Amino acid sequence: MPRTQRRPRTRNLENLEPPYANLGNPEPWNPGTLMTKSELVEEVSRVSDLTKKHSEVIVDTVFKTIVEALHRGEKIELRGFGSFRLRRRESRKGRNPKTGDKVDVPPKHVPYFKPGKELKDLINKAVAEAGLGE
Repeated sequence: MPRTQRRPRTRNLENLEPPYANLGNPEPWNPGTLMTKSELVEEVSRVSDLTKKHSEVIVDTVFKTIVEALHRGEKIELRGFGSFRLRRRESRKGRNPKTGDKVDVPPKHVPYFKPGKELKDLINKAVAEAGLGE
């Protein structure tokens, strides 16, 4: 069976700007806003010239891969963005808020995100430019 040809790329990868290079915030800094998954898919679709369906597959795959790696106990490191890992919470005594009874809370692992230096610098620059410093 002959191998099918690949579809030509719609963008030239050499002309892409480095990550976060064109990050211009058209709206003032507002830490109370929320970006949903569907808005993230729309942004990926817009920037990459892909359909929304293809962009949704990409976003879902990234999230699924991160979750599976954490499930295996691996650390995920995305240079310039940050890292994901699991943290262990020890068992403790808790309290049922409804009855006030003491309960044992078992040990567990919780996902933890640590932002990278570049991301922290970018956020702090945006906060400083908006005049929302301490």
